[in-house]
Amino acid sequence: MTEEHNKQEELDLSAIGDNSDLELNLAVDAVDLQPVEVQIEKIAERQRQITAKLQIPQPVEQVWKVLTDYEALADFVPSLAKSRLVKHPQGGIRLEQVGSGRFLRFNFCARVVLDLEEKFLKEINFRMVEGDFKDFSGSWLLEPCSLDNIVGTALCYTVKVLPKRTMPVGMIERRLSNDMRLNLLAVRKRALGT
Repeated sequence: MTEEHNKQEELDLSAIGDNSDLELNLAVDAVDLQPVEVQIEKIAERQRQITAKLQIPQPVEQVWKVLTDYEALADFVPSLAKSRLVKHPQGGIRLEQVGSGRFLRFNFCARVVLDLEEKFLKEINFRMVEGDFKDFSGSWLLEPCSLDNIVGTALCYTVKVLPKRTMPVGMIERRLSNDMRLNLLAVRKRALGT
């Protein structure tokens, strides 16, 4: 990333206002934000795909354990107010999550019920079956990597979102990209046990 781009990201974060989600951000300086690569792709007029990547100096098994402890996610992921497993009619994995916080002095809350498909130690795919968006789906991809002679994990988090007409797409795009960056840092912190 360029220095100008990093400054723009810092400005975007500071423009959020008094956001409880920023507690983690305040503890993490701009240098720590740099390892998280975020890309935003415009798929259609109101649909976006946002991808965030980070390397974690822990083996895939440790990162997988953190990601699949679904009911504990709200304990350490700053944008989640609630994360709980709910009954799936076909016996799969179904998760209800509520994200909340403040954005430009407005309370922001979004609820999704996701069906998850796990590919052990490699991938977790999710898609919304009910919620506050027209479409919300994505994946977590985990790949082993080497970090200074330490076995690590390259973690990629992708979300494809189509907000309802009542939601400004630009606001959702900024909010999700900032949240995804903070979420990856929170997963890294949890995986490191700090």
